[in-house]
Amino acid sequence: MPKQLVVVLLFGGRSSEHSVSCATAGGVLAAIDRERYRVIPVGITRDGAMVLEDDDPARFAMGDVLPSVADNGTRVHFPESAASREFTLSDASGSRSLGEVDVVFPILHGRFGEDGTVQGMLELLGLPYVGAGVLASAVGMDKHFTKTVLQQSGIAVAPWHVVTAHAWSADAAAVTRAVARNAEWPLFVKPARAGSSVGVSRVDSSDEFAAAIESALAEDTKVLVETTIVGREVECAVLAGRDGGPPRVSVAGEIVTTAGTFYDFEAKYLDPDAASLVCPADLSPSELAEMQEIAARAFLAIDGTGLARVDFFLTADGFVVNELNTMPGFTPISMFPKCWIASGVSYPELIDELITLGLATAR
Repeated sequence: MPKQLVVVLLFGGRSSEHSVSCATAGGVLAAIDRERYRVIPVGITRDGAMVLEDDDPARFAMGDVLPSVADNGTRVHFPESAASREFTLSDASGSRSLGEVDVVFPILHGRFGEDGTVQGMLELLGLPYVGAGVLASAVGMDKHFTKTVLQQSGIAVAPWHVVTAHAWSADAAAVTRAVARNAEWPLFVKPARAGSSVGVSRVDSSDEFAAAIESALAEDTKVLVETTIVGREVECAVLAGRDGGPPRVSVAGEIVTTAGTFYDFEAKYLDPDAASLVCPADLSPSELAEMQEIAARAFLAIDGTGLARVDFFLTADGFVVNELNTMPGFTPISMFPKCWIASGVSYPELIDELITLGLATAR
């Protein structure tokens, strides 16, 4: 039997998407091939402590109580330099080796994990890892710069206006007037560097604008105000090509929400009746081919590696990219794996492919 590869599964984290990351970890722990991989589950608490977690998928299931990483008193220590790949554990009984690690799988969502910070640490230590590199992670996390890069590459994006915490505190009335002059209600207000629709509001009039900005600023110091785009919400999943080949793009999925609602955190994770994920989406062959071509271009535009999910609006005038997510939700029922399953790649096979890509693109 071939030697088992040792995978550190890194999840939790300090962002507002902590629980989503934990749910993703539960999905991966349940599906990863245990004959091929030995898994070391490392949870990051909301305070940033790295602890050895239970290897128990059920512990991280989404339910009435959102899953989280608790400080259990253990501490997982990364290698001291790039000369070693040995991880160690310390607790009340002392310290011991966890052995050498082949690859790190950082299934972290949001800031301090998906934004290039953890990726930079792993590169400093010479540790192979799954997913986007530092640049793509940082660009993909910041919606303002994602749009800027994609627009420069000739890809249509939703119009936007940036509001900083400094500008808002200096003259909120002037910001409101400037936005109102250049946009039509309703608008969407969202943190520039957050995901899972945390802090996102639909604003139907100027009376609601200040509360929406304050809600978004609670998550970030930079906020995007976007024009409402009328169209179907469709998404597709991207995997990097093998051996320098072109990106591979899945079939499309579609988010169908209840009339009058939008796809917020509750609709995504807590209310099963608020939205449905339809995969494959009902698109013509030419529409699907165009969407896949744009998704591949967007992936390359941000220097993507590993994986991404590209979110679109399909309007009367064609496709408009809404966001690009370099570490999308990865539970078995999330859109990224659903799109690949509909494309003929099972969930365990997808995990295996991502680990293979991570090893092949070691920085």
